[in-house]
Amino acid sequence: MSSQPGKTLETFGNPNPERDFHIHMEIPEFTCLCPKTGQPDFATLYLDYIPDQQCVELKSLKLYIWSFRNEGAFHEAVTNRILNDLVAATVPRFMRLTAKFYVRGGIFTNVVAEHRKPGWEPQPLVELTAFEHQSNTR
Repeated sequence: MSSQPGKTLETFGNPNPERDFHIHMEIPEFTCLCPKTGQPDFATLYLDYIPDQQCVELKSLKLYIWSFRNEGAFHEAVTNRILNDLVAATVPRFMRLTAKFYVRGGIFTNVVAEHRKPGWEPQPLVELTAFEHQSNTR
């Protein structure tokens, strides 16, 4: 049975909801159509999020992303629509979607959209230094 594109985003329960952890995904095959010319636009999407109770299921995400292939959309609109749909499905603590569209007319377009759950604050960044190994040669 072959898979078909669709707008349904499935989720599964966060295996560690007591902890903030970062999920990073790279989606290098995003395509949609230019609403002015009908020509294809290509982008790599970078999805970064900290889940709360739900995580997005990858096959459904793949089929969802595929569903834009024949739709006309401005870069700014489609990036925000995808973020809105992902936030509605997963209700994350934090989510950032970066869309890096390939050059068209000599211009690269990058669109970054973010969601932050009200009241959620990120944990302070922990800086780690590399341990230098010193041999004990005599």
